[in-house]
Amino acid sequence: MFSRLTIKIIAVLLLYCAAAYAGVGGGVEAKEHVDIVPLIKFTLIFLAGVGAVFGLGLAFAAKRFSVKIDPRVEQVMDVLAHAHCGACGYAGCEQYAEAVVNNPDVPPNLCTPAGARGAEAVALITGKKAELREPIYSRIMCQGGWSKSTKRFNYEGVHDCRAAVLAGGGDKSCVYGCLGYGTCMRACPFGAITMSEDHLPVVDIVKCTGCRKCEIACPKKVIEVLPNSKAVLVACHSKDKGGDTRKNCQAGCIACGKCVKVCPFDAPKIENNLSRINLDKCRVCGICVRHCPTNAIVDFILHRPKAFVTEKCIGCQICMKVCPVNAAYGELKKMHSIDKGRCIGCGICTAKCPVQAIDGTFNAAEVFAAAAAKKQKPAA
Repeated sequence: MFSRLTIKIIAVLLLYCAAAYAGVGGGVEAKEHVDIVPLIKFTLIFLAGVGAVFGLGLAFAAKRFSVKIDPRVEQVMDVLAHAHCGACGYAGCEQYAEAVVNNPDVPPNLCTPAGARGAEAVALITGKKAELREPIYSRIMCQGGWSKSTKRFNYEGVHDCRAAVLAGGGDKSCVYGCLGYGTCMRACPFGAITMSEDHLPVVDIVKCTGCRKCEIACPKKVIEVLPNSKAVLVACHSKDKGGDTRKNCQAGCIACGKCVKVCPFDAPKIENNLSRINLDKCRVCGICVRHCPTNAIVDFILHRPKAFVTEKCIGCQICMKVCPVNAAYGELKKMHSIDKGRCIGCGICTAKCPVQAIDGTFNAAEVFAAAAAKKQKPAA
């Protein structure tokens, strides 16, 4: 089958050849009947010649300017999750596959949706070492749901946070808080975010890959993607003064400084009317959580193990001095004990014990390993 353009070209050539053959415009005697068969043959031969010339030219160009593709790129593509979520830091799975194959500095474990098995497969293909990566999750840095916060006006527009921001910065009195219209939920490609009855995002850490799409989509920037071990956080971004924050939200940080006073590791610091925890200093003991008057500090470790004393104890009584809830007791130079009814599992006694005789409390490495193992289980 010929295209319309090809048919038009053939028709023009036939007319031209017929005219030339009949002697139009020349001194040759015109013929009454013209045999069209030679004209068709000539036209087909001409088109075949033109096609051959262009074909050879294209073949030469393809060979001359061809880009060699490493077959390992396709092999890596086969084991990736094909989510194109951007969690690896590249535009898509193909770009990451090319980078991990061609760049020795790109690690094989950046595809978080593919999990540990995917990282091991990529490492095997590329000849690299797959190291265990700490899972990262989206953390919602706001607890001011609609029942705990006030609004400046009644917003009746499109139920989208970005649209609500166009209406005077949003309807909430706290200009730093989550608006609760589910933009992050719709942006998540893995269905890891749902909206609570109080219009706050809830993150399923089993499904969450830390791709940051929700973080990018949130116009109020109340979503932060953080490592799993950073489990004690000030879930508030308000920089208003304490009195104004109390008026706007029941769960906002009022910069009272109690967390700064009780922290044994000097992790919290008040800046711009907001408490921020230095995650490098924080030992995730959770003491600040108990003393926060507005519950603005969130502890993502729901169940903390209790401490217990082993036979290594030398009875130095350091655990008694550092325990914030007076759970440790015992006589000098005799084996001590821990009152599990009082113990909050903060791990301070474990960290301070000079002979490492206290065990059982929170360990970031253990929680990290448990979360990494949980990530490999299929979501319900």
